Amino acid sequence: MTNWTRARVAGLVDHTLLKPEATADAVTALVADAVHLGVYAVCVSPSMVGAAAAAAPAELAIATVAGFPSGKHLPEIKAREAALAVAAGATEVDMVIDVGAAVSGDFAAVGADVAAVRAAAPTAALKVIVESAALLDHAGADALAAVCRAAADAGADFVKTSTGFHPSGGASLRAVSVMADTVGPALGIKASGGIRTAEDAIAMLDAGATRLGLSGTAAVLDGLP
Repeated sequence: MTNWTRARVAGLVDHTLLKPEATADAVTALVADAVHLGVYAVCVSPSMVGAAAAAAPAELAIATVAGFPSGKHLPEIKAREAALAVAAGATEVDMVIDVGAAVSGDFAAVGADVAAVRAAAPTAALKVIVESAALLDHAGADALAAVCRAAADAGADFVKTSTGFHPSGGASLRAVSVMADTVGPALGIKASGGIRTAEDAIAMLDAGATRLGLSGTAAVLDGLP
């Protein structure tokens, strides 16, 4: 852990609140925590972007989600959701692919989905959530790599492991390694879902992650020098 200080890791964190019961007051508190912790961004639901933008200083990035958490939305819906969020103040969009399309090998559909959101939110950093645990379980590492290539070809800035809501699980070292070997360093790699300790976070970063999605951010950072 010697090269990973608290400040360095904090600068790679999306401090996340995506619970359905989240309130505007909770999002305001999230922003205050984010500023105190020195993280890169907050990540909130689309309906909460306005509350986050109203509370956030200019240096704090505001991320949101599209097609969350299932990915089973029409591309036009994801695109419109992303565009509305950017208009409300989001600077980053984490979109969920149609995992079923990927499992069935329809990587062209995955790419078209990503391209629709890219076109609708051209100024936002676009992170593509691939549900890596589900892909590895149902289709294998080759499918995970193919999805990452499709996302890259469609204009993504990052590929992201997980929503954190899928029963197959969240981030894994195997998934991060496959993703980084496929598209890094041209694309960022966001590890998200189930990262609860400093040791977890460092392992993901050492495997190739360049951003972390954390809900228990303080507990992770408190384990770092």
